Amino acid sequence: MRDPEPAPLDAERRLSTKEAAELLGVKPETVYAYVSRGQLSSRRVAGGRGSTFDAREVEALARRNRRESAGSSPSGGELSVRTRITLIESDRYYYRGVDAVDLATRHTYEEVAEWLWTGRMRPGSTFTAPDAAVTVARRAVDALPEHAAPTDLLRVATIAAATADPLRFDLSEDAVLGTARTLIPTLVAALPPAWRDRRDDGPLAHRLWSRLSVHKDPDEASLRALDTALALLVDHDLAASTLAVRVAASARAHAYAAVSAGLGVIEGPLHGAASGLAHRLLQDVLDQGDAAPVITDELRAGRRIPGLGHRLYPGEDPRARALFALLEQIPRAEPSLLAARDIVETTARHAPLHANVDLALAVLTTSCGMPPTAGETIFAVARTAGWIAHALEEYGERPLRMRPSGLYAGPKPPQPLPE
Repeated sequence: MRDPEPAPLDAERRLSTKEAAELLGVKPETVYAYVSRGQLSSRRVAGGRGSTFDAREVEALARRNRRESAGSSPSGGELSVRTRITLIESDRYYYRGVDAVDLATRHTYEEVAEWLWTGRMRPGSTFTAPDAAVTVARRAVDALPEHAAPTDLLRVATIAAATADPLRFDLSEDAVLGTARTLIPTLVAALPPAWRDRRDDGPLAHRLWSRLSVHKDPDEASLRALDTALALLVDHDLAASTLAVRVAASARAHAYAAVSAGLGVIEGPLHGAASGLAHRLLQDVLDQGDAAPVITDELRAGRRIPGLGHRLYPGEDPRARALFALLEQIPRAEPSLLAARDIVETTARHAPLHANVDLALAVLTTSCGMPPTAGETIFAVARTAGWIAHALEEYGERPLRMRPSGLYAGPKPPQPLPE
């Protein structure tokens, strides 16, 4: 049953912060967040501390929030969520209004993550994992069977890290940002190394390389390509995993639990695991030396060709374009780049689809001595920063606004008890 509409407020009445928060169903600090976004105006209390708010503005905002929480959308009934994080339009995408490709190619993954979280650039940002969290996360990951998938490792590491953080239920912005800056490096540190020595210092991309690639001494161009891939994948609007994170945050789950919700969705073959399918396809083309028979086998089996097309980009995926440009600077990537081009050109005879970021990730992973699951790991680590940004944003909204109403289509009650 929908909550009843509150009685109209006195148009001349001013509300205290507490009254405004109660009417909106949010915390007092969220009321001031609405002021900073320009959604409410405030007036300082004469001769005292605190502010008052126009009753009509507060009531209008409460009505708007209720409409959004009911899932109303002007775009045809699909769920829409107000966000200030990522915009996708005209085959480009933007982080807080700034071209995401420009950010990713000019700044490190950590710097882009900070921009997404705070709207401020922090040059030279690095993330450090607490020893206690790393110890418990590694112990949990080491207990898993060898065939465990990357998202299994990351999900277990996330849960283990949460148990080592007694302050995880603090949902204030500073606390959640602190969690973000330690959780991401903890996830990387918990992954088993590709060779004997783990690298646990330096930029995050360098640490991740030692978990993914058999090459111990990567060249600077390869490291830059991995770091840029992380930054390009930080966020992509309301992907399925991100929506799961926001639902968890709407219920006020702590940041670790929200990230775990995202990891539970990203494993799907239509989401984070798609790069692994593209890796295997690309490897088959490299082994056979020709895309035509490989594509033929895929189509005969009734499978879609991975790594091609994207529902949000009628033209070229800007993430793929940026990553391909960097991979062209790596000599050992040339065979994989040629194989990827062969896949696109062969498929284009029937369906003119552009390469997407999954195929670009596959070129990176096949040419840099990484396993087929490496792209999924890169995707999940990168996207954790975006999930934290969305969780932070959702914590500032009305609790449980992501609770839609079901459209019951079962037998009309009352039905007799089953025998």
